[in-house]
Amino acid sequence: MSRTALRICPLCEATCGLTLTVEDDRVTGARGDRDDVFSRGFICPKGASFGAADSDPDRLRTPMVRRGGELREATWDEAFDAVAAGLRPVVERYGPHAVGVVLGNPNVHTVAGALYPTVLLAGLRTRSLFTASTLDQMPKHVSSGLLYGDANAVPVPDLDRTDHLLLIGANPLESNGSLCTAPDFPGKLKALRARGGTLTVIDPRRTRTARLADRHVAARPGTDALLLAAMTHVLFEEDLVDLGHLAPYVQGVDDVAAAVRDFTPEAAAGACDVGADTIRTLARELAAAPTAAVYGRIGSCTVPHGTLASWLVDVLNVLTGNLDRPGGALFPLSATDRTPRPAGPGRGFALGRWNSRVSRHPEAKGELPISALAEEIDTATDDGSPIRAVIAVAANPVLSAPDGDRLDKALGSLDFMVVVDPYLNETSRHAHVLLPPPPPSRAPHFDFAFNTLAVRNQVRYTRAAVPLEPDRMAETEILARLVLAATGMHGADPEAVDAMVVDQTLGKAVTEAHSPVHGRDPRELAGLLTGDNGPERRLDMMLRLGPYGDGFGARTDGLSLERLLAHPHGIDLGPLRSRLPQPLKTASGKVELLPRPIADDLPRLKRALGERADGLVLVGRRHLRSNNSWLHNVPALTGGSNRCTLHIHPSDAERLGLVDGARVRVKGAGGAVVAPVEFTEGIRPGVVSLPHGWGHDRPGTRMSHASLDPGVNVNQLLDGSLLDPLSGNAVLNGVPVELAPLDTPS
Repeated sequence: MSRTALRICPLCEATCGLTLTVEDDRVTGARGDRDDVFSRGFICPKGASFGAADSDPDRLRTPMVRRGGELREATWDEAFDAVAAGLRPVVERYGPHAVGVVLGNPNVHTVAGALYPTVLLAGLRTRSLFTASTLDQMPKHVSSGLLYGDANAVPVPDLDRTDHLLLIGANPLESNGSLCTAPDFPGKLKALRARGGTLTVIDPRRTRTARLADRHVAARPGTDALLLAAMTHVLFEEDLVDLGHLAPYVQGVDDVAAAVRDFTPEAAAGACDVGADTIRTLARELAAAPTAAVYGRIGSCTVPHGTLASWLVDVLNVLTGNLDRPGGALFPLSATDRTPRPAGPGRGFALGRWNSRVSRHPEAKGELPISALAEEIDTATDDGSPIRAVIAVAANPVLSAPDGDRLDKALGSLDFMVVVDPYLNETSRHAHVLLPPPPPSRAPHFDFAFNTLAVRNQVRYTRAAVPLEPDRMAETEILARLVLAATGMHGADPEAVDAMVVDQTLGKAVTEAHSPVHGRDPRELAGLLTGDNGPERRLDMMLRLGPYGDGFGARTDGLSLERLLAHPHGIDLGPLRSRLPQPLKTASGKVELLPRPIADDLPRLKRALGERADGLVLVGRRHLRSNNSWLHNVPALTGGSNRCTLHIHPSDAERLGLVDGARVRVKGAGGAVVAPVEFTEGIRPGVVSLPHGWGHDRPGTRMSHASLDPGVNVNQLLDGSLLDPLSGNAVLNGVPVELAPLDTPS
């Protein structure tokens, strides 16, 4: 029997609404939900392939426990008994920091990934936290923390109303957006141009996004911060700075003027390979636009000066008066944010509260660089124990982090490893216990993280489209039981984890003067919560305490889970609005435009003015039909343009004697890989490009389609030593490589 069900797509940051066709509890089709308040029917190839990803036969159905050196199927009780028996001795013998927690990108796409890892970390009390953030976006969090006092206060471009959009290191026509949640990003860019706006793209590749632009500037990879600093210099030099409504909320403008004095367009032109006149034009056009927004993403973060580039993106928005105004870059207000506190000074943001044990990398936002995970496992020091156990949730760092070969060996040396993942992949094959969550159709969906980055305020929730099978366990219960097993409470009711969080949250809320429940009885409030289970009760609590919430009866028209369920296509909460000074949590209560860590790092950027890359440099590449490594196991999402080839400009290929389609050896500091060459005029000379997420050729995995055309792991070209010092983010772009032809095509 056929029926339809609604589901928000979890396969990228666009969070599009889907209408699923379900036959006999199997998803057989997916189309865009035309009534979705946010996506309005938009769908990309990943969303259209939801059913194929959901029913992938390689997805694990039952837990696996290592016995006699081999992973074997086990019951859920046996698996969690093994988790408790494996983790607790490590904590008791070596201390909590000997347990490393590794969180992958898919965590932010699930209800379970949003609700439970923080509880796990609090219970373990480990400082050994590594996430995918230090592979893509940590520079933006650090710069936001330093500027605004809150690492999660990330302004997003007001795509629907801006007159001028400058993209640097971003390719949203392929990625669908990042740190900017926007269904139909391509349509929004086309609408910008249709209404007479201007789109400028800075990228060493002529991407699909660049081809749409009014102006494409093919800057040399890794020089983003230099280019933005030179544009900032022009604003001061030509008296184009105009803070407008921001003036009362900003300090340090004169300090920035002094700090960028030496970054003239003429000084930066050689390093960036962008003419001084072009740099001046970019700055003038930005300042002259009625409204404008600068938006930088992964390409500008995964470079040696990623935090400085992220900082300068916001500096340009501030200096042109475009921060926190319609048509500029605004701070979203999610329905599950806590009720906004009154404006005023806060605690600010601190870096380096502790350091990694081996290379002494400073923490950022509570995390250590994932590039340092291998050495934290395989290197002994006098300063504490190496990591002896790892808990990995939806992470595949053997492919996604630098020097996967070393990490592969390090993971194999652990005393214990527990992994939550639906696949037996390059990382999870090392697990002592493997806990597989059910397919996404059998789980609820709420975008806790991405609603804080959305280009329009809205709220949507979909329950599981397909019932959970008897032999499966909900991911929320898996993670709740993992919390209990890891913290010495194995065997307790997993509902106790949610009840504990509810009690703690409500207990704090009733003491806060700005809270809608100030002075009330937290036990009474807990009794008012609705929902079918603990996670839904927590969602109900967050909605009711949030900025649009009913305040547990204080506002009759406010949000609650009950009201949200009555609107299956979501509730539109309106366009983004100006919010300053309320979001600011700096010690001054203002935007601190030149924080001390930024000022201390600027001499390093100044030295880069005289640096020139010799030979070829490598950049990554996004594909519309890909996101994480596991999507390569979905046949509908591979082939076509989504292939692991080395893009190179024909002039470089001719100079090196390469033949289109032939294999070439690519060598970097961390190793070498062999990939087929693909000639393209869409990349600037001196630059080559390999996509990420490939390399599915290790033994002991169970990803049958991905292994048919495994590709190569681009991150094996990196040795993990290159990091942005402020954020610990891996340098993945603009790294030198050498090429050598191996053969000619048959």
